[in-house]
Amino acid sequence: MKIFVSTAVSADGYLDDRSSERLILSTPEDWAEVHRLRARCDAILVGAETIRRDDPTLSVHDEALRRERVARGLPSDPVKVTLTSSCCLSPDARFFTQGTQEKIVFTSCTEPGPLSRVATIIPAEKITAARIVTELERRGIRSLLVEGGAMTLKMFFEEKLVDTFRLAVNPDIHVNDPLAPHLEIDPAYRNSPHSVESLGGMEVTTYRIKPDTEKEDLRYLQMAIDESRKCTPSATAYCVGAVIITRTGELFTGYTHETSPTHHAEQEAILKALDAGADLRGATIYSSMEPCSSRKSEPESCSELIVRYDFRRVVFAAYEPDCFVHCNGALNIRNQGIDVCVYDTLAEQVRMINAHIG
Repeated sequence: MKIFVSTAVSADGYLDDRSSERLILSTPEDWAEVHRLRARCDAILVGAETIRRDDPTLSVHDEALRRERVARGLPSDPVKVTLTSSCCLSPDARFFTQGTQEKIVFTSCTEPGPLSRVATIIPAEKITAARIVTELERRGIRSLLVEGGAMTLKMFFEEKLVDTFRLAVNPDIHVNDPLAPHLEIDPAYRNSPHSVESLGGMEVTTYRIKPDTEKEDLRYLQMAIDESRKCTPSATAYCVGAVIITRTGELFTGYTHETSPTHHAEQEAILKALDAGADLRGATIYSSMEPCSSRKSEPESCSELIVRYDFRRVVFAAYEPDCFVHCNGALNIRNQGIDVCVYDTLAEQVRMINAHIG
């Protein structure tokens, strides 16, 4: 999933003030660009406090942009997502009442009450950005725009899940209130601006936090899928292929049961790399399917092996279906600070290869 963060701040870095009225930071020109960004994304996320204070619709208001989305086979508005630990949100908020698209609420509260009538409730013992991203990916969402508020933005940055950061600064507004919500991120995220422009008086900077690796990822991921075609179909195991690229460019492959009836594809590739004396720290592993999170036939799952050998990135095409177990491989890997990238445009190949498992 591609994750975009877009926010506007005052000249002194505040997201809002503490008055009873919402502080308007964006100019009309900046808002127009935000709506174009919304239109490009599958889903928009804001925190519960933003809903309570601003009562946003989170819709695409430009009819031309809405028609463009429909022409691409998308709903006219992106899916709306929020998170709350208390469920203290009014079902009459415009977040829930405006638009026909799906509304999703991540919550750690056990009694969502009336919210369950107006939204899809996703329970989470602990709400994290990794949990949100993983669950949305499972639902086919490929791009997410995070618009706030302060704690939500901080969470996504701290978990290193932001790909592109768009920061709009209004130089004419100063808040100067230490108790007001402000942008809290590591200054390192703002070291290398990709572009800088002026929009109706706003100073807008875009930061590309993660490099664009899609072309390379798709090449190696297709190689992993092709490895999976070498598997002998089994009623008790998925046909999976894996490719490892080390920091020095060494390449190792593996597929399910290649050398042992209990080995998974990632394990096969890792063992080949270790036998060759390769250093796996900082390597990338490509797998046709989500690395497993539990094993009965081996002491460690593939996701545990990936964490133990300190891989930097994991790239796969399809989440493991809930057939044998409920897999939490992607979430477990993300929770360890390892970058996870999913290209479900290749998932149909994986499903076809595993059509023997109903």
